[in-house]
Amino acid sequence: MNWYVVYTKPRWEKKVVEQLNQKGIECYCPLITQVRQWSDRKKKVEVPLFNSYVFVHLEESDRNSVFLSSGVVRYLFWLGKPAVVRDAEIETIKSWLTGPNSASVSLVSYQVGDRIKLDSGPFSNQEAIIQEINKTHYVLVLESLGCVLKMNIKGSNNSIQSI
Repeated sequence: MNWYVVYTKPRWEKKVVEQLNQKGIECYCPLITQVRQWSDRKKKVEVPLFNSYVFVHLEESDRNSVFLSSGVVRYLFWLGKPAVVRDAEIETIKSWLTGPNSASVSLVSYQVGDRIKLDSGPFSNQEAIIQEINKTHYVLVLESLGCVLKMNIKGSNNSIQSI
């Protein structure tokens, strides 16, 4: 069984997960808590970490069963084939979301385009390419996960290595 990425209608991630779970399909939609402000109040809401994406765990032969749920648009493809996410990557996302938010990463003398390896935090031992460096944050491309990560620069601990 593999983890596949399903593309959903905008803001349908939670509904799709609920429908797929009712049909007996194992799925995962990582959620984060954000504070949203309205004109009269602030409220904590759970929003998907990846907008319009849900991970489904099923056999290759059962892939079409997800289309029985309304809100599912299509599978995410990579190089002409359905994108497969490794179990270790799903576990990394889960541990990152449930772990303490105490990871801090900083850049010292790196340049845009440098290939680095993260030493600590939720993405430890992941290789990344530095895409952008600012005074307050930097942008890393995690090719193995197929995502772009924006991280704030905190402290002076060096927690990445050049490769």
